[in-house]
Amino acid sequence: MAGDYKIKDLYQGGYSSLTPSYGDVFTGYRSGGGSLGMTTDPRNANLLQEVSSKLSSGVKQIELSAVSPEIFESIPKQQLKEINRLSKLTGIDISVHAPIIEASGLTKEGFSESNREATERQMSMAIERSHDVNPDGSIPVTFHSSAMLPQSIKKKGEKYSEETFVINSESGSIGKIPLKTRSFPGEAKEISVKEELRKINEDQWGDNIRSLSYYADMGERAIKNHEIMAKTIEAERKAGKEITSVEKEAESSFQVGTTYLNDSYRQLKNLFETANKHGSEQDKKKLNDFLEKINSKVSQLKETKDIYENAKLRKEIISKGIRIFNEITPPETYKPLEDFAREKTTETFANVAFNSYKTFKDKAPIISIENPPIGGAFSTGEELKELVEKSREKFVQRAIKEGISESEAKKQAEKLLGVTWDVGHINMMKKYGYESEDIIKETEKIAPLLKHVHLSDNFGFEHTELPMGMGNVPIKEIMEKLGKKGFEAKKIIEAGNWWQHFRTPPFKETLEALGSPIYSMQMAPYWNQSIGLYQGYSSGLGGSWLPQINYETFGTSFLQLPTELGGQRGGASGGRMSGRPME
Repeated sequence: MAGDYKIKDLYQGGYSSLTPSYGDVFTGYRSGGGSLGMTTDPRNANLLQEVSSKLSSGVKQIELSAVSPEIFESIPKQQLKEINRLSKLTGIDISVHAPIIEASGLTKEGFSESNREATERQMSMAIERSHDVNPDGSIPVTFHSSAMLPQSIKKKGEKYSEETFVINSESGSIGKIPLKTRSFPGEAKEISVKEELRKINEDQWGDNIRSLSYYADMGERAIKNHEIMAKTIEAERKAGKEITSVEKEAESSFQVGTTYLNDSYRQLKNLFETANKHGSEQDKKKLNDFLEKINSKVSQLKETKDIYENAKLRKEIISKGIRIFNEITPPETYKPLEDFAREKTTETFANVAFNSYKTFKDKAPIISIENPPIGGAFSTGEELKELVEKSREKFVQRAIKEGISESEAKKQAEKLLGVTWDVGHINMMKKYGYESEDIIKETEKIAPLLKHVHLSDNFGFEHTELPMGMGNVPIKEIMEKLGKKGFEAKKIIEAGNWWQHFRTPPFKETLEALGSPIYSMQMAPYWNQSIGLYQGYSSGLGGSWLPQINYETFGTSFLQLPTELGGQRGGASGGRMSGRPME
C-alpha cells in the first residue's frame, strides 16, 4: 500500500504543482478570468448591493439575475441607472438574465392569443429595463426558450419517445398520448406520432358528427310526433280553453325537440368553422359549395317567425351539413404541442426583437435564448437552433413589411437573436442514457448562433449548479466546439447549489477549473497551480514550497544559518567533525 503513494499525495508543493495542467479540478480548457462573470442573487431585488459585493472578488462580468418576474418588478428603476454608472466607474460589463416567462403564451390552463400578447409585452418591458443598464451598447439579455412546457424525450437508441404531448388548437387545452405499436391487420406496425394524431382527429371528428346527427334526429322526431298536438294547443290557448295535463306533456316534448334542433344547428356552425379553418384547400372548396346551396335557406331562416317552418329549415340545413362533413378529411385540430408552441414562441421572440430594434436601433439589447434543463421544451441543440432560425426568419419578414431592406433585416436578425448555451442544462441528457459525445454534438449545432454562455456543473441527473470541474460536464470539449465565439463570449458562473451548501463564492474554484492565468499577461502561472504555489495572496512570499518562516528565521541569503551548516551565525564550539554534538 505504501508503495502507491507519490510525493504529490503527501506534499502538495511537490514538482507537479509547477506543471500547467496541475490539479484535479482543472478541466483541461483554459479561459482568461476577464471573460468570466458571476450572477447576482436571484432572490434579492437590491441589485446595487449585490453588484457592489461581487466587485470585491475581481470579476469583470456581472449578470443581473432576475429570473422571478415578481423580483424583477421589485427592482427600482433608479437602481438600474445607478448600476450603469457603477459599471462605467469600475469598468465591468453587465448582462441580464430576464424573468423566466413562457414565451409561447401557453399556461397550465391552455393557450390564448391574449395571453401570448401579454407575455410579449412583459418581455419587451424586460428589454427596455435592460437597456437602462447599458444605453450605450448591445447588452445581452437571456430568456429561456420555454418555462413550463414539457418535452417528449427519447431514450438513447430509441426512435420514438414513449408518449407525446398534444394541444387542441381550438380549445387550447394540452394533453398527453401514449405512442404504441399496433397488431391489428391494416394498422401501422411502427410507432408514428403523425398516425396517432390522425386517429385522434378522425375519432374526434366522427364523434362530433355522430353527436350532431343524434341530437338533430331526436329534435326532429320530437317535433314530428307532437307538431299536430302543439298546433292544437296553440289554437285552444287562443280560444281561451284550458290545457290538459296530456297536452302540457306533449307541448313540453315539442319544446325539448326544438331545443335539441337549435343546439344542433349551433353545433353545425361550430363544426363548419373548425373544418374551414383547419381543412385542406380541396375540403374548403366543398364547404364553399355547401354554403352556396344553403344560402337561400339561411336567409329564410332569419326571416321566418313560424316555429314549425323554422324547425324544418334547420333540419334540412343540418342534414346537408352532415353529408358534407362525412365527405371531407377530418380537420387537424389536435396538433403536436411542440410544433404549435414553436410557432407561437418564434412569433413572440421575433416581435420583441423587432420592437427593440425600432426603439433603440443599433443600441438595441441582444436577445439570447437559453436552453432550459432537459425535460423542458426546446432544450436540445437541434430544437434551439430551429427556434432561433425561425425567429430570425419572422424578424426579417416583419422588417421587410415595414420598409427595411432584406439585407439590413437579415443583418439585424443575426445580431439581435442568438443563443445562450447552458452547459449544465444540456448535460442532463445523461439522465436518458446519452453520453458526453452526444452532448458535444448538440453543442456543435448551436455554435454558429452563440451569444452567451452559462457555466454550471452537475452529474447529469438533477438540475444542480456546482462550479466547473466538480461534476461530469465535458466542458473542455464543449468549449472547443463553441470555438472562437465561445472563447470571446461572456461566461457567467451559475453555482447556486455551491453557494447554498458551502457559502463561499464560486469564482476562485472556477478560475482553477478553467486554468485562468493569475496575471494579465495571459501566461503561467495559472490559477489551477495556485494551491501548490501560493495558497492565496496572504500566505507568504513562497507559499508551502518556500515557507515564510524560512525568511523570518534565516534571511533571504541563509547567512543566519549556524557556522556548522555553512552560515555565519555562531553555534556550538568545535567543528562539525569535533566529535561533540552541536547545541
